[in-house]
Amino acid sequence: MTSPGPDGLVVSQATLDEWTVVGGWAADEGWNPGLSDTASFFTQDPGGFFLGRVDGEPVSAISVVNYGAEYAFLGFYLVRPDVRGRGYGLATWQTALAHAGDRTVGLDGVVAQQGNYRKSGFELAYRTIRFTGVAPVGEESSGARAAEAADHAAIAAYDSACYPADRPAFLESWLTAPGHRTFVRYADDGHLSGYAVLRPARDSLRIGPLFADTADDTRALFAALAAEAGGRALAIDVPETNAAAVALVEKLGLTPSFETARMYTGPVRTFAGARVHGVTTLELG
Repeated sequence: MTSPGPDGLVVSQATLDEWTVVGGWAADEGWNPGLSDTASFFTQDPGGFFLGRVDGEPVSAISVVNYGAEYAFLGFYLVRPDVRGRGYGLATWQTALAHAGDRTVGLDGVVAQQGNYRKSGFELAYRTIRFTGVAPVGEESSGARAAEAADHAAIAAYDSACYPADRPAFLESWLTAPGHRTFVRYADDGHLSGYAVLRPARDSLRIGPLFADTADDTRALFAALAAEAGGRALAIDVPETNAAAVALVEKLGLTPSFETARMYTGPVRTFAGARVHGVTTLELG
């Protein structure tokens, strides 16, 4: 898929290697991308990543990653700071959004762009707040443990109940990516009652997702994550609608540092929002 734009802009699908420059742009914006994120993102939909170039040089980017036949997620909407205001972003957006077809599209929009997203048909679902800080180590993890390969099928089923689409290919990569540490907790009756992933990033370690049934599950998983972090700073993106999750991270001493809004172009599959204590990523939902 290739599309011409203003001032010689050419928008086309990007390869995994070509996307490296976008990770640098995201870091410059303070998004703190995970060090192994990109390979897992491309596993889900390698055709969903777009670069705009002028004279062969990347100037704009966006991803529109498809999940099945009904849902897609938009992220990485970026224009290089020195060439903003020339229409490159909009042209890149229009080309990439066609990749979603008639799917409902979700995104996590920064405050400055939310008005533009509304004009493009996106409606607010809830705010997401990034909390950062050093969580206390030594809290009882009470049954939370490191995940094993035998847990992956249960994790995939649990994840499907907490997300608007099934995403087994992405998860298999996400759970096993270099540096990623996954923790699980099971209820007394043997069913999986929560899981969480910790991953290295440019700055603080990132938590995502943190999905759990109960407050006890959430506390136990967070304690395991804090122990794994060993006093290093953590960052987690918490839906503001989950009051219990907000209260927990505040009690642990994390503070707000960044805000986005989850927005959709239409209806999404019903999912267990009360279990979402930390979203997976702001780039793929």
